[in-house]
Amino acid sequence: MINHGSPKRVPKPLDSARLEELALAYVARFATSRAKLEGYLLRKLRERGWAGEGEPPVGALAERFEAAGYVDDTAYARAKSGSLLRRGYGVRRVSQALDAAGIDQAVRAGLRPGEGAQRRAALALARKRRFGPFGAQPLDRAQRERQVAAMLRAGHPLDKARELVDAPSVEAAEDWSLASDGTGDD
Repeated sequence: MINHGSPKRVPKPLDSARLEELALAYVARFATSRAKLEGYLLRKLRERGWAGEGEPPVGALAERFEAAGYVDDTAYARAKSGSLLRRGYGVRRVSQALDAAGIDQAVRAGLRPGEGAQRRAALALARKRRFGPFGAQPLDRAQRERQVAAMLRAGHPLDKARELVDAPSVEAAEDWSLASDGTGDD
């Protein structure tokens, strides 16, 4: 096969200055956690190699960025969990996403949504996907089971999924979402 184009340019291996430039560009463009920043830098090092002296300073660089406030795991976790809840994901899926981002268990526990927030997230998913009373027609057993299963996959507990899918009307579903367990942890 004849290659008429220019040869593929192989990027130069990274040194400390270029690694820091990549890290700055990454945190400037994306909200991220410390673990995600470290993962990104390690991936770039695997792709391009290391030309600097000694070991690549990935951990030290991430620590400096955290101390400078460029990376804040708590703020990232708060924003990510709020976004996922508004999109209709349940507590389990939110926790999985934060775990995948390397967020510490203590931070995740401190941001666990209350009963009211969990119910509003379930309502958002039901409304968006037209589950239960938001659908156009009454459900048969198979449709109901598929809707409950979809809510379970989205991270909602079985009891909440069933209550919402089985709600007799849109008004009843909305009233259910506003009810709380009385703990005041909304």
